[in-house]
Amino acid sequence: MTKRNRIFAALVVLLMGVGGVHAAEKNIAGSMRQGEGDPKAGKEKAAMCAGCHGEDGMSIDPTSFPNLAGQYAGYIYKQVRDFQLENRSDPTMSSMASMVTETQDLKDIAAFFSSLKTMKGTPGDAKLASEGKVLYYKGNKKLGDYAACVRCHGEKGKGKDKNNALFPIIGGQQKAYLIKQLKDFKAGTRANDPASMMAMVAQGMSDKEIKAVAEYLSGL
Repeated sequence: MTKRNRIFAALVVLLMGVGGVHAAEKNIAGSMRQGEGDPKAGKEKAAMCAGCHGEDGMSIDPTSFPNLAGQYAGYIYKQVRDFQLENRSDPTMSSMASMVTETQDLKDIAAFFSSLKTMKGTPGDAKLASEGKVLYYKGNKKLGDYAACVRCHGEKGKGKDKNNALFPIIGGQQKAYLIKQLKDFKAGTRANDPASMMAMVAQGMSDKEIKAVAEYLSGL
């Protein structure tokens, strides 16, 4: 099976609706839906997160920590659980995630960041962003439109389904962070993506294409 066909097969599983999402989430220990956490309670509990992700959910270190403002609560919850379960690793986050021992606390923290005004980026290199926009909506020649980011991450990277913990909001995310995550998926140092779809997509992208997509998204 070619890489294009593998990506298409993964998309079929992940985009077939509730059944497909549940199938992809089978191995995820713990899940949450929008509205399960209390953002007011989460504000106080998230104080320890502000040192890296900012009090307003806008990261103070664009290379190491993502913006969380307006991010889907379910996605935040899943990523923290992945750090706790060692499905994902980071020197800082692995340690911080281990400190959240109560499920409701994690749900409240996720709800708080989700309730904030959606992350907003800063426009940069217009020419590179224009190239990235084409890749985002149409994919590249190697993988075709099966790998187009818009299929999972929605128009302008603003997401598609707030109750889907698999596909995050990425429009307005930090450029350096986007580049790092795509390169980590490409290298296999991050592997908590469902059906290895992000790994397959990233492996089909050149470093220049990764930078272009990140430039586009970070300016939204």
